[in-house]
Amino acid sequence: MEAFFAGGHVADLILAVLVAEAAWLVARHRRTGQGLAPRAVMLATLPGVAFVLALRLALTGAWWGWIAIALAGAGIAHLADLRERGALPRR
Repeated sequence: MEAFFAGGHVADLILAVLVAEAAWLVARHRRTGQGLAPRAVMLATLPGVAFVLALRLALTGAWWGWIAIALAGAGIAHLADLRERGALPRR
């Protein structure tokens, strides 16, 4: 179990679950018209994907700059999601 976490495989599992959930939500919307639109699913999922990528990089001993880039990407994606939802004002 220690190798599962230390090798970053736990992050791989989380990423797989996030991608599967997003794919299911998009397929459900396309099939029934209910739920979030595909763009909204992407914007809601992307910050989490970037955070998990940063986790994987940290667990595997990557250069700190890559971790910072992944975290910055998560922040930017989160702001894009908030703006899309109307929680941030548009200029």
